[in-house]
Amino acid sequence: MFSGFLMGMEKVTAGETESMRGKIDCAKERLVIFGEKMRKLPGSTWETIGKVGRDDPRRVIHALKVGLSLTLVSLLYLMEPLFKGIGQNSIWAVMTVVVVLEFTAGATLCKGLNRGLGTLLAGSLAFGIGYVAEESGRVLRAIFIGAAVFFIGTASTYTRFVPYIKKNYDYGVVIFLLTFNLITVSSYRVEDVVKIAHDRFYTIAIGCGICLLMSLLVFPNWSGEELHNSSVSKLEGLAKSIEACVKEYFSEEEAKVTEDCKSSEDPIYKGYKAVLDSKSIDETLALHASWEPRHSWHCRFPWQQYVKLGCGLRHFGYTVVALHGCLQTEIQTPRTVRALFKDPCIRLSAEVSKALKELAESIRSRRQCSPEILSDHLHQSLSDLNTALKSQPRLFLGPNTNQSTNNILANLAAADAAAPQKLEKHFGPSSKLSSFKTDSSALIEWKSRRASEQAKENERKVLRPTLSKIAIMSLEFSEALPFAAFASLLVETVARLDLVIEEVEELGRVARFKEYRDGADDDHVVVVVNNCEGRKVEKNAGDLNHLPSHGTD
Repeated sequence: MFSGFLMGMEKVTAGETESMRGKIDCAKERLVIFGEKMRKLPGSTWETIGKVGRDDPRRVIHALKVGLSLTLVSLLYLMEPLFKGIGQNSIWAVMTVVVVLEFTAGATLCKGLNRGLGTLLAGSLAFGIGYVAEESGRVLRAIFIGAAVFFIGTASTYTRFVPYIKKNYDYGVVIFLLTFNLITVSSYRVEDVVKIAHDRFYTIAIGCGICLLMSLLVFPNWSGEELHNSSVSKLEGLAKSIEACVKEYFSEEEAKVTEDCKSSEDPIYKGYKAVLDSKSIDETLALHASWEPRHSWHCRFPWQQYVKLGCGLRHFGYTVVALHGCLQTEIQTPRTVRALFKDPCIRLSAEVSKALKELAESIRSRRQCSPEILSDHLHQSLSDLNTALKSQPRLFLGPNTNQSTNNILANLAAADAAAPQKLEKHFGPSSKLSSFKTDSSALIEWKSRRASEQAKENERKVLRPTLSKIAIMSLEFSEALPFAAFASLLVETVARLDLVIEEVEELGRVARFKEYRDGADDDHVVVVVNNCEGRKVEKNAGDLNHLPSHGTD
């Protein structure tokens, strides 16, 4: 009994030693990987910095504008005459530039006007409350100020939950609450609180003024223009995704299976990713565009229509996502069967892609889309695909539809019998647990029971996918069934294309895009403009080029 106990302890010690060696080897491997990453860090950092600037050169310009603005407001501290006039409160100008100056002019206008308006209202209200509090005694004054802070803070915070306030003036309410509390509470201890409030208001006004000048006059980036261009890029991205997806589905080479099928390098995923992630971005750009100068003197530019167009593109993008998913399914139609339908599918995808590119071009050039955007070639491609599907009816019925249940049960029984061999193949002969047991080996018994439970769990993991796949194969599904799903989704893209075209046409009508003229020069196209008074004014398209492309909603 004692010798059995010693043997068990020796086995446990050997196992712990082996485990310790594995941990040491793993730590060494991680250390080597970390050293390799640190060696490549300078080069990768420099490459990332260069890529950010190459992707959008406006980022470099914006960084320079922020640096210049901070330098200008720092003069309030650096120049002695300015510092004597404003004093320590000049730091608020620096904080204002850091917080307010955004990438686009609309965002800067939104935050700058919110900050200025919130500061002005808070200062006025704080002065009124301070004037009333001065008429009472010191104790009553403290009680009055505390009550005012409580009620104003509660009311201001509650108004932030109102949808309209939260959407348009949330930042202004926060600044109002901050400024009101600073002035009101400071007035109880500081005698010259009026001067402090004046200095703060002046410095905030200086900071906001510098931000607005930089945003509006120095290489301005308009939120409306950003939203306009993003709509164009999303249409082009969807067009590229559809073409690439269909070409890859019918390619002769086998698709490479990777751990991350949605890699950022995948052109299909890269094309529709921007569409799926565009909801919050479109709404934010539309909100900021509503603060920008008007597009014309008569009517407002319909930025909310761009948001509706983005919603339609997302619905279209969901179909492209499902189409892309057909490339990664476990059960695939043989390539010999796919080749029977290759030509009509590729032609159909090319026509859908062509229509999306035409819509993108119409938005880019601000002209209405062609009335023949759904060409006869698209309808002919649909007809050819329908004919090809009808010409192969047996592919969608399955070869052995009357297979008996005995064959299915036989396949399942064979899988059940093969499970132990598969288990032994995966986990080795040691997966068969020994029944060795002694009266004094409680620790060994516990470890054995735990290993037995782990082996049973591993057996279930091996058996489950085996049985499920055999059950699927035993039903003898049609080989063309996965392709039927792919073809159905491809036809669905044509149906959803109509909704996208309707949104683009509505955008062109409300935004008064140039009328489409086949083969005509854009500068000589006559545009009928409906002003807000209901009168029609005819102008040449070239006369409208001087109008800014940003506006309010």
